[in-house]
Amino acid sequence: MEKEQIIQLLPYQKPFLFVDGIDIISEEGITGHYRFRKDESFYKGHFKDNPITPGVILTECMAQIGLVCLGIYLLKDHLTESSKPQIALTSHQMDFYIPVLPNEKIRVISEKEVFRFNKLKCKVRMMNEKGELVCRGHISGMLKA
Repeated sequence: MEKEQIIQLLPYQKPFLFVDGIDIISEEGITGHYRFRKDESFYKGHFKDNPITPGVILTECMAQIGLVCLGIYLLKDHLTESSKPQIALTSHQMDFYIPVLPNEKIRVISEKEVFRFNKLKCKVRMMNEKGELVCRGHISGMLKA
């Protein structure tokens, strides 16, 4: 399955799509990237005169790249041309270290820990362009082809 096909199968669209590209993908993990553009709607109110990316949006970005994109790849043998994968987030635990500012590009690295009975659990981390750790944690979800 091609990287662009995976992105096309995501159940999101702008303004709630936080995947610009997939860099590396295998049965064991994925690396992808996204640039938080300065005109994203959530910057208008978070925070006044000092916009930073909300933690819930960073978590969503990590889930879209690190869980959903990887899950679609893992389901590739069960997908047909007309099927749309269904994925539900079941749990997450995140630790945040530094903010992501408008126009910053991040990279999400996800390592599969468990994929059994259609449940995927991944260890994820987000790095900024300087190579600094932004946040890290675990994300789990249920998958269905």
